[in-house]
Amino acid sequence: MKTPAILLLFAKYPLPGYAKTRLIPVLGEAGAAALHRTLAERTIATLKESGAPVEVRYAGADEATMRAWLGPEIALVAQVEGDLTARLIDAARPGPHIFFGADTPDLAVAHVHAAIAALASHDVVIGPAEDGGYYLIGMATARPELLTNMPWSTDQVFRETMQRCADLGLSVALLEALADCDRPEDLARWPNLMAKA
Repeated sequence: MKTPAILLLFAKYPLPGYAKTRLIPVLGEAGAAALHRTLAERTIATLKESGAPVEVRYAGADEATMRAWLGPEIALVAQVEGDLTARLIDAARPGPHIFFGADTPDLAVAHVHAAIAALASHDVVIGPAEDGGYYLIGMATARPELLTNMPWSTDQVFRETMQRCADLGLSVALLEALADCDRPEDLARWPNLMAKA
């Protein structure tokens, strides 16, 4: 029997001044943190709905504080110190695993199911983000070469990842492109998010 894909969500504790800092100029520290809380909770609910195992890699609080926020049934692991590459590589598995961020409001359980299914027949699955990054990346086994020396937080991430997969001869499944909510100009796209924040 094949190992089920593990869904790995990277999430900060919604602490004012710490979460969603690029939105602080328009939302204030408390507003940006509240929006992050809404997005993270929505993402976790979507991942849990898929039925696959979920692990939250957290930062910004201790485990007890995260547990009080997210409840007893979520697997929690503190992120290691270091840059995004180090944190991703530390969370990687020898079996199928999919990395998610908490800032894609339109992520649906159908996207999660599609990513899990893709790893049954592909080495890598990518959900491209409209800003040139990706909202998820899944691997049938750990591929640190796809995470090392990556130009994170730029519009080159998706293109560079695809080039590396081609160079390594890896098969890639692509999902529907979605938009992340990262910058002030993104907020107008989801007016209902602010009502919940």
